[in-house]
Amino acid sequence: MSTGLVDAPRPIDSSAPFPPLPNPAAFGVTCPKCGTACGDATDSSPLQVDARRRIAELEAQVRILTSKASTAVDKLADYEDELRLLKSSQATTPPVTSTLSSFLSRKPSVPPSVSPPAAADPVPADPDPALLAQLAKEKQLRASAESQLTTISSEMEDLSVTLFQQANEMVAQERKARAELEERVKLLEGRDAEKRKRLERLEKAMGRIERVRGILGQKT
Repeated sequence: MSTGLVDAPRPIDSSAPFPPLPNPAAFGVTCPKCGTACGDATDSSPLQVDARRRIAELEAQVRILTSKASTAVDKLADYEDELRLLKSSQATTPPVTSTLSSFLSRKPSVPPSVSPPAAADPVPADPDPALLAQLAKEKQLRASAESQLTTISSEMEDLSVTLFQQANEMVAQERKARAELEERVKLLEGRDAEKRKRLERLEKAMGRIERVRGILGQKT
């Protein structure tokens, strides 16, 4: 038989658990159809305000715990990945304990006075393949950069030698052309002087001819 009361919700485990919610029947409000007790319509009771505040705090704690749980799951997945990498790297090296056990099983007649062999040092785990790949990539890039630097330096040296050779050739050609030009100028100047001398001789001859014509004209 129903008593018309609503049981309080179970508290969530936390460092400071909250008390259960108050009973709605304490407010003296019942449903007109089924007679079940319910809260006050005005929601003005201090108990209801406090209960709602605590419910909001519980919901906030649930959200925080959910976030922490998802973070823990992500970390656990990362740890499992690292563990698989370590197991795969250690699988390539033979275990030392099995080697020692097989060695001892083949020699059962060892005197008891002989002390057992010292425990072998644990085999160091192989480094992370991602780190090895990154290191190899960096070495490759460095080698490529050094090779390019060497090539550029060699090309610069060859270019400098070529430029010096071309400069020397240009200076020699310029000197040669200047010498030829000076020689031609001298030749032209000599021809000009010779033409002037011929012109002077022609002018003198013309003067003598004019004087002879004048003398002949006077006689006639």
